[in-house]
Amino acid sequence: MSVEQARAALAAGTAVLIDVREPPEWSSGVAQPAALLPFSDLRGPRRTWTPFLQKNRGQQLILYCASGMRSGSAAGLLRREGLEAVNLGGFHRWAGAGLPVRRP
Repeated sequence: MSVEQARAALAAGTAVLIDVREPPEWSSGVAQPAALLPFSDLRGPRRTWTPFLQKNRGQQLILYCASGMRSGSAAGLLRREGLEAVNLGGFHRWAGAGLPVRRP
């Protein structure tokens, strides 16, 4: 998915953005609208993922990480569970497009 497509889906309210990096990685900045849900929790106990997925059922899930590898794996896992999930790629794509970034 392109950054422009992601931004349009977020603006339309049909999607949510998820940063699947691990907490220490978030210190470099995260996309302003992103939920912070570590990949390790998705593959583990899902303490943060389960309530988030329940709350956002029916939304497209747009995922990113540092390079696009983990977000691609996470999107594939979520698609196998019947959810609409896509890989945005690496955080640098969002930040490089000049879109809002915050420091958690």
